Amino acid sequence: MSPLATGFVGLGILFVLLAIRMPVGIVLSTVSFFGIWSIRGFGAAFGTLKSIPYDFAAHWTLSAIPMFLLMGAIVAHSGMTAGLFQAMRVWLGWLPGGLAVATNFAGAGFAAASGSSLATTATLGRIAVPEMLRFGYNPGLATGVATAVGTLGAVIPPSIVIVLYAIFAQVPVGQVLIAGVIPGLLTAFVYAGLIITRCTLNPDLAPRVADEHRSLLDKVKLLGPIWPLPILVVGVIGGIYSGITTATEAGAAGVVIALVLSLLQRRLTLRGLVDSLVDSTKSTATLLLVAIGAALLTRFLAFTGIPTFLSGAVEAGGTSPIAIILIVSVAYLVLGCFLDPLGVLLLTLPILLPIFHATDMNLIWVGIILVKYIEIGMLTPPVGLNVFVMKSIMGGRVSLIDIFKGVSWFLLAEVIVMALLIAFPSITLFLPNFMN
Repeated sequence: MSPLATGFVGLGILFVLLAIRMPVGIVLSTVSFFGIWSIRGFGAAFGTLKSIPYDFAAHWTLSAIPMFLLMGAIVAHSGMTAGLFQAMRVWLGWLPGGLAVATNFAGAGFAAASGSSLATTATLGRIAVPEMLRFGYNPGLATGVATAVGTLGAVIPPSIVIVLYAIFAQVPVGQVLIAGVIPGLLTAFVYAGLIITRCTLNPDLAPRVADEHRSLLDKVKLLGPIWPLPILVVGVIGGIYSGITTATEAGAAGVVIALVLSLLQRRLTLRGLVDSLVDSTKSTATLLLVAIGAALLTRFLAFTGIPTFLSGAVEAGGTSPIAIILIVSVAYLVLGCFLDPLGVLLLTLPILLPIFHATDMNLIWVGIILVKYIEIGMLTPPVGLNVFVMKSIMGGRVSLIDIFKGVSWFLLAEVIVMALLIAFPSITLFLPNFMN
């Protein structure tokens, strides 16, 4: 069997194993090891397995991931964002669907502090959704907005997924992180527009909250408890954008800032600090296992010649960058329905990056597009990780079908966002261009 045929057979086996829900990192590593063995022999396969995990894990830029994870864990365990929803509720409660709009922007703020989609969804499910249900909000709207806005953790910096993409694509991590700011904010504002429009046309979805008529002074006072959050966000994002810190240094600075702020507020206990360290260590190990598997897959595919074959086919066919993005869009939407979103990214990058290079596409713009599709994959059935996180928190209070129905409206909003980002790359590249 030729190396090219071996490669396609290996990919077929890989998809079958993933379809039966085997762990992504184990599948990527196993298929890659035996694939290299069949092409180059056991010695080459063993040497690859011995060298790549260390070479990849020792990558200096990769140290930003445990730092961002630890920063998010400290924010979560210290309750630094506890008053965020209350403040947003008072300031935005007068709008049609005001509590849902408040949940939307509070979620965007929490995502910027934690960098985790699942953590954002879980937090909003515990804090914001019960409040909306108490005021008679439609269960689908209440759970839908909290589930959908959780995905902003994948695109608003500090984003772990963006760091992994930048490392694999070999593009400046700081520039890709900053490139996610405007698309993330755009998504939040489109979500808010959708909520206001729906609740204006159908007021029964979200009864007006009558107790939010407070004086301006009272509203300003509610902003007091959340003062650490903008400091943390500006400290991390501002450090990267200004060039004062690299992405890795910004991660370390974020941990220090989060730790100092939580100690100043006397919110972080010794138990909370230990839990933060344990949670971030477990998450780092899980991500590294998947990422190392993807690095092994990259080496296996290089031996097979599949990337060269596909990029040559694209060049011969004269396919335009927009056509490639649209094809990739369909593939990501389909794969996102069945596979873990991070697994989709790391599984496809070894195949797609040579194609993007061959067509001279801007890899920063492409990265944000791919991360956005990963974000959408966290909402689509039957996997929809964020949806199942929300269901686990809601228990029997809201059905899984109602949550998916609520989320479906925000998937329509994502169509608008993606159309804008694909049609106007300058939206994504505006801030990175200023960094240059």
